[in-house]
Amino acid sequence: MELNLGIETRDEYLYLELMKGAMTLVKDVMLVKPGENVVITGDTSSDRRVVDAVSQAVYAIGGIPTVINYATAPNACMEPPAPIGAAVGKADVWIELAYSYIMHSKAFRDSMDFGTRYICLTGMDVEMIVKTVSRVDYDAMIELGEYMKDTLEKADEVIVTAQNGTSLKAYNRGRKVRHSGQKATRKGYPIMLGGQISWCPVEETIEGTLVFDGALWPPLEIGKLKAPVKLEFKEGRVKDISGGADAAVFRAWIDGFGDENMYRLAHYSLGFNPGVRAITGRIVEDERVFGCMEFGIGSQGKAIMGAFWTAASHTDGTVLRPSIILDGKVFEQDGVYMDETARSLCKKLGVSGY
Repeated sequence: MELNLGIETRDEYLYLELMKGAMTLVKDVMLVKPGENVVITGDTSSDRRVVDAVSQAVYAIGGIPTVINYATAPNACMEPPAPIGAAVGKADVWIELAYSYIMHSKAFRDSMDFGTRYICLTGMDVEMIVKTVSRVDYDAMIELGEYMKDTLEKADEVIVTAQNGTSLKAYNRGRKVRHSGQKATRKGYPIMLGGQISWCPVEETIEGTLVFDGALWPPLEIGKLKAPVKLEFKEGRVKDISGGADAAVFRAWIDGFGDENMYRLAHYSLGFNPGVRAITGRIVEDERVFGCMEFGIGSQGKAIMGAFWTAASHTDGTVLRPSIILDGKVFEQDGVYMDETARSLCKKLGVSGY
């Protein structure tokens, strides 16, 4: 049977591997302790088996799980119903599995102000948790991320190119890099699935062409791209969008908000989860395809440590085989890391080709 977006309908499908991933996520990544209140939010597009496995893992180690399920919103980042905001605003830990995630909303910011430890796992299904958590050496992946973070923080000029026409230049000017795929050791600090670092060069220095050729989501109608979407940037803002049908959908979506901040480039990200080697249509996986780069447009969260602003929404798009030149030195070439230390850490992770 061919899987549709990785979701197999039988409950017994990979159920042992699912439970291993749920326990790793709850105990080793979110660091849930006995007696902590853990809110798990999912919408009607979430894979209920993952929601249930995570809640069972929380209960098994002595945490107090509260599961909230609600109707799928038409867009990400929308303000949720008030009872949901109240629940996540008082949680010790919040695990978000909703497809239309509410990160960047006021409810999310209130939760961070409270000190909640949060992870966004939008659209996570059984296939995804098994590939990206259960079967990955999480500590070794974090080690690679820490090295990449340190390397990027030492660089000033960042040039990103790709054979698809991408040619983007920017300057870090001492900006810090966020290792979003780490463990939840800090209160009020959002983390993401392992295999990603993110930062934003000084926004006004971002100039050039960015071509998404892997995934772009939201809008909900796209996900896996059928054709590239080309964006022209001037001083960190989108000045033109071109391409085929997907580009037209994206342009209409972003223009529809009537919000100037929706045209701002919010972050650069490097993806390096060894369990993801191809686009699936699930954005949390797609922005971690090993060797890819992902770029966010719209709201910029405080955790990015950039200029910080809010917008009506946020979208993420990927470049599958980028080249990265840091202060004139090639760090990555056509999706393959050239830096010797990075290559040795990739080999430690068991990534083929290293």
